[in-house]
Amino acid sequence: MRSEPQAADYRPEPRIARLSGWLADEVRPAAFPRHDLRFRNRRWDRAVGLGGLSDADWVRHFAQFEPLPGNLPQPLALRYHGHQFRNYNPDLGDGRGFLFAQLCDEQERLLDLGTKGSGQTPWSRDGDGRLTLKGAVREILATEMLEALGANTSKTFSVIETGEELWRGDEPSPTRSAVLVRLSHGHIRIGTFQRLRALQKRDEMEALVAYCLENFPGPPPPGDAPGRDEPAIILLHQVVERLADLAASYMVAGFVHGVLNSDNMNISGESFDYGPWRWLPEWDTGFTAAYFDHSGLYCFGRQPEAIHWNCGQLAVALRLLTETEPLVFALERFGALYSQAMVRRFLWRLGVEPRRADADFALVAAAEQHMQSAKVGPDAMFFAHHGGRKPPDSEFGALLAGYVPVAGDEDSLWREAAAPSLVIDEVERIWAAIDTQDDWMPLMTKIADIRGLGNALGEPPSPVGHCHRAESNSVITPIP
Repeated sequence: MRSEPQAADYRPEPRIARLSGWLADEVRPAAFPRHDLRFRNRRWDRAVGLGGLSDADWVRHFAQFEPLPGNLPQPLALRYHGHQFRNYNPDLGDGRGFLFAQLCDEQERLLDLGTKGSGQTPWSRDGDGRLTLKGAVREILATEMLEALGANTSKTFSVIETGEELWRGDEPSPTRSAVLVRLSHGHIRIGTFQRLRALQKRDEMEALVAYCLENFPGPPPPGDAPGRDEPAIILLHQVVERLADLAASYMVAGFVHGVLNSDNMNISGESFDYGPWRWLPEWDTGFTAAYFDHSGLYCFGRQPEAIHWNCGQLAVALRLLTETEPLVFALERFGALYSQAMVRRFLWRLGVEPRRADADFALVAAAEQHMQSAKVGPDAMFFAHHGGRKPPDSEFGALLAGYVPVAGDEDSLWREAAAPSLVIDEVERIWAAIDTQDDWMPLMTKIADIRGLGNALGEPPSPVGHCHRAESNSVITPIP
């Protein structure tokens, strides 16, 4: 059983204001012709003390963007650079979103409320600053499913339809518009550090490192790590740990983010900004989500490599503050951390207790081979064999027979015909009901089913913690 988020009082904490003079630009939100509340996250609104807002007040704050009491007086569009498909772009920044507020939850974690589709900013370039309603619906589905599957993800907090007609080249137009608010643990990206490195802003870089260490705390580096007392080195070790775990969570979920650019990598290790994502219909390491990813750079099997590459770009940026050797040491931990996280998350989703490290690695590799040969996806495989039931006639089945189910794992979901999934046909069916009939019931039903899956899986595994450099690479070998 998974615990619900703890209720909290409203506690405004606009800590980013002390950096905003060089980190962001004050902006004005768009004025929308309509404000139809379509989704309000009742699981998470109370976790930041906003569960008591009326729907009318909700719209005032999250569509008209009246400031929350004691919070940021003006929205902030953050500045950053980034590598987009490995090409450096210095002209980035929040182009259709902004940071609206910061709050603390019951566990003293700093949380951001950020937007998508809230209007133009100095960084919009040729964009209109808007979000399609379909894009908002897709983000609801992605965040709900990833949360259920134990990934560290932003939460879709609010979606309000805004009454504009938008034209897009990659979907039928005109199409409906929306403004989305996401709840996340910060919006500091690897690209934020890249911008300061490019501008040679050493003092600002030191301030940003200090801000991240204060607000996204993590364990210290291993005892043998060179430079382990330097703030920049501590931060890189923490980011490598978080992003290695994030990469493993994508793979175990069978999820393809689609656009793993360095400006889409959050220092908190949290997944966010969902565009052309897909879930695997079957286990295929070459499966690509984005139609514009012609080389397959961000295909399913290359996601760990892509995320590790982005960690390397953070290390390059931090060279403004420190030497190369301790940064390389931190980067070299990624492979072993990823492999450990992969096994730990895999066994959790399979619903079995771990055994020995060598046996656990062998089970994961055999399961991957089974999915490839049987042409099934992870949703079907994990559901069919959850708790070690019905071992297939394969090497995977033989190994699985030696595993013990997790104690007390008897949720009724496992007696259903199939587990909830989000392959593209299901996503399009949900959107078609909204688009053609304004029928939101399939979406709400899917959300309830997905949350039921999360409840059945129980609490996700805790982070890996310390792992020294190792010779083994990832369990899933990235495509060259």
